[in-house]
Amino acid sequence: MNIQELEKLYLQRQSCREFSDMVVPNEVICEICRVALLAPSAMNAQPWQLIAVTGEKKQAVLAAIQHLGMNKFASKASAIIVVAEGKNGGLMKVGAAFKENEFVRNDLGILTAHLVLAAEAAGLGSCIIGWRNEAKLREALGLGKNVKIPEVVAVGYPAEGYPVREKKRKELGEVFRLI
Repeated sequence: MNIQELEKLYLQRQSCREFSDMVVPNEVICEICRVALLAPSAMNAQPWQLIAVTGEKKQAVLAAIQHLGMNKFASKASAIIVVAEGKNGGLMKVGAAFKENEFVRNDLGILTAHLVLAAEAAGLGSCIIGWRNEAKLREALGLGKNVKIPEVVAVGYPAEGYPVREKKRKELGEVFRLI
């Protein structure tokens, strides 16, 4: 892959809020998660857990992300993929305190970026869900009270004719300097 092909992928990837009724096979969901899990992490701690929810169990997860009328579009997504904080070693915690850097938060953001780009490469649409009830999510997934869920991603085939929107970005000089 060259930089132009990568740019094309970046330009295509967008938040999809209109999914088709076509079901994404579980094998495809597993494959995009497998590829996303190649993401780098500090000290290779891999402090994450991906939980892909489909079928009947998806209803409980939808209830946790659709309270107060938000995210109704996610009902048509084939899967909801939850990015949960997993176990990380003591060395990572010590390093985070010493360096005043939350490595886990960075790592989970990198993983999420890899996940949505893997979905795009597989021909799927995705949307990172910001509005959610984390306590309800933990309950629906059987996770402990201390497990943090920083990201939730709806995944599915985009509706037919769903337009790729033009990226509107600040001028390079506003957000980049070469020193």
